Amino acid sequence: MKEVAKLCDLKVVAPVPWFPSLKFFKRWYRFSQIPHYETIDGLDVFHPRFFLIPKTGRCFYGILYFLSIFSSILKLRKKFDFDLIDVHWAYPDGFAGVLLGKLLKKPVVVTVRGADIADFPGYFLLRKLIAYTLKEADAVIAVSRALKEEVLKLKIPERKIAVVLNGVDVDKFHPADKIEVRKKLKLSLEETIVLSIGNLIKRKGFDELIKAVSEIKRKGFDSIVLLIVGEGPDRPRLQMQINRLKANSYVKLVGYKEHKELYKWYGAADLFCLASSREGCPNVILEALACGIPVVATEVEGVPEIIRSEDYGILVPSQNGMALGKAITEALNKKWNRKKLIEYVRENSWEKCANKVFQEFEKVLNYAHSFNK
Repeated sequence: MKEVAKLCDLKVVAPVPWFPSLKFFKRWYRFSQIPHYETIDGLDVFHPRFFLIPKTGRCFYGILYFLSIFSSILKLRKKFDFDLIDVHWAYPDGFAGVLLGKLLKKPVVVTVRGADIADFPGYFLLRKLIAYTLKEADAVIAVSRALKEEVLKLKIPERKIAVVLNGVDVDKFHPADKIEVRKKLKLSLEETIVLSIGNLIKRKGFDELIKAVSEIKRKGFDSIVLLIVGEGPDRPRLQMQINRLKANSYVKLVGYKEHKELYKWYGAADLFCLASSREGCPNVILEALACGIPVVATEVEGVPEIIRSEDYGILVPSQNGMALGKAITEALNKKWNRKKLIEYVRENSWEKCANKVFQEFEKVLNYAHSFNK
């Protein structure tokens, strides 16, 4: 949106769940500390609160989301009479956005990003709500062709769907001096580092990745180390697995790191690995390539649309520790043309992505104007 803001005036509304300031609920307490307004990269960002009961009554999240933020949007419109609502994630955000569009008589564009389409449609009511959202939206943007196919299964007209792959910030993610960043991060210069980044959830396949690296270590690759950057509900389970495998010396859960610091972790790595069971268009793969780091990843959904050649990475057919181990070993023994990795990913800048998104906005607005004449 930082790049889109160069093409039009925009305000960002990023609602967060309401939660009381109770520190002993560590996972949810952080939401209470988010300001109601902040400026990020020169953009005005508003954080109205919405009410929900975690993991309960998901079919009501959309209407609760809408009711919670409606007054904030009305207040914003008095100062900023926007022409279009651009919503990311089909549910609950997209559902609330479509209701806002109907009441305020504004066109709505919904971007689907992966989990919102891959996870929720397994629930009958949520599938109906998501299908309603995408049918009522004026346009749908999918971040991969594979995701577009999933949207078509919801009987959304193809003419409404555009595919715009994610971009990468090539100013933020760039090659770094490996020795220098390892020293800054207090990492050994002798280790062979496999890096993975993501929320610590089952879908990301960190358990299979830990198995893979443990097996490689057992076979005599003594210098290998796996660093996992991220936080999430699966951390205790993953730490138990590491303890059980006696892998604490070479598998590290390094926790959450700020986005602006991630280039150092990519720069310190010899290989990036993503073992997800589902992905739309994963930013982490683009970021790794922009830093000149080759990739091993599961061949799911939008991933093959990024790793289109073995010059950029190795794809694994399934989320399986043995297959991952074989691919990681192959990748670590392969001589990569890192310059080619960087040149390839520069074709997918956020600037180019923003231009494509803005073209979709213009199509929607031009149709709306002609329809209202």
